[in-house]
Amino acid sequence: MSWQTETTITDEQVQFYCENGYLTYGRIFTKLELDDLRIYVDDLIAALPESQRPESLDVPHFEHPFLFKYLTDSRVLDIIERFIGPDIVLWSSHFISKRSTDGLAVPWHQDGVYWGKRLQPMKVITLWLAVDQSGIENGCMRVVAGSHLQSRLRYEEIRKEGFLFGREVVSDDIDEKAVVNLELNEGECHFHDGFTVHASNSNTSSHRRCGYTMRYFPAYVHHFDPIKRSGQHHIYLLRGKDRTNGHNVYTPLPPTN
Repeated sequence: MSWQTETTITDEQVQFYCENGYLTYGRIFTKLELDDLRIYVDDLIAALPESQRPESLDVPHFEHPFLFKYLTDSRVLDIIERFIGPDIVLWSSHFISKRSTDGLAVPWHQDGVYWGKRLQPMKVITLWLAVDQSGIENGCMRVVAGSHLQSRLRYEEIRKEGFLFGREVVSDDIDEKAVVNLELNEGECHFHDGFTVHASNSNTSSHRRCGYTMRYFPAYVHHFDPIKRSGQHHIYLLRGKDRTNGHNVYTPLPPTN
């Protein structure tokens, strides 16, 4: 099968995303670009201490400027602009790599519940890039379609064993009829809203499942994170202008060569 890339988003796709809180998409990057990214993350995982699991490689771009090649790519930003407008801020990125046979499950949750006090208004779009093939058998992401439009959901503590973290949306608040498995071939991607309820099952297959999340918000969103103010975390204005009257503090982009 040939490797076809896509660079445009239709009005119908934007409408689907707004109504459902997610959108599956094709390939933005070439096969060579995806292979380069996979080699890079393979090396990052190989260098992890034995005590650290590969599901939690958070904000790797802070220490690895190579990743800005993907995070700031004009093809990506052109698509993101269709959803959040021309003023684009890089919020975060994260490799979530589930090892074969014992990859951790991710419980039902909304990203915005964890970020809401840090961003006002809480408006984030995540691009989830399949570094590996991502299917039901190796723990692809699952979403509850339309859940981003619901009021604040209830959470409960769960046993941490086998899960990436220990809280999830209570089962009564999950509409099982609206659950969609977002299966992807390598190099394909999907998008989801910051309040879309999502999860993934454990990976008990013989194939790793690695995804790279690339997260953006519009530059009118005010950032209230004291950690960022201390310089331990960074946000980057990638396109357009700041719309917070100087409230947000942006870090200059690093050289990528």
